[in-house]
Amino acid sequence: MSLSTRLEGSAKIGLALLAVTALATSLNRAIHTDEGAANWISYFTNLSNLLGAAVLLTGGLALLRGTRPVPDLLRGAATLYLVITGVVYWTLLAGTIDANTIIWANDVVHGVMPAVFLADWLLRPPPRRITWTRSLPWLAFPLLYLAYSLLRGPHAGWYPYDFLDPREPGGYRHVATWSVIITLAFTGMASLLVLYANARYRKGGTGISEHESRDRDPITT
Repeated sequence: MSLSTRLEGSAKIGLALLAVTALATSLNRAIHTDEGAANWISYFTNLSNLLGAAVLLTGGLALLRGTRPVPDLLRGAATLYLVITGVVYWTLLAGTIDANTIIWANDVVHGVMPAVFLADWLLRPPPRRITWTRSLPWLAFPLLYLAYSLLRGPHAGWYPYDFLDPREPGGYRHVATWSVIITLAFTGMASLLVLYANARYRKGGTGISEHESRDRDPITT
């Protein structure tokens, strides 16, 4: 095992532990405030970071042990969710933090993790082509999350984000508009991730089939 592989594996495990620490810190705050654990787990940010931490930890261990990598489609899903998390936060929500916000943990889940996953996808793209149809399942979780948030909101009297809250000016028209915008953002970002991966695949010209790549390609997160 090369030194670079050991360093990469260790770095990914370290970043996974950093994300878990940030999440645990914010969960502890939620439990001891009016927010509560049920609302904490209902944030897309926290769900996407839990997935990201699991992918980083599994990928880092795979690098150190020389075992099979995390599937590229799972990597792509985590990358998509975290990049959108970062984009939505820094464009729409960064000004909404309050005195209860733990700044360093907030920066980890909204800044560090999205940047890490985007960099990992750009620097180590999938070794095989990703078809559009195989990437479509990436959109299932955001759509299920939208339905969950809208169904839970009236019963909990709480919505995770203002743009999903029909009590805001504009009501459900406001929610519908933002839901369409964010769905388009997910679709557009997923398309960009697939286009980039396939462009790098064509440039590399490996000619390796999907079955062969699972057995022969270097381990990636």
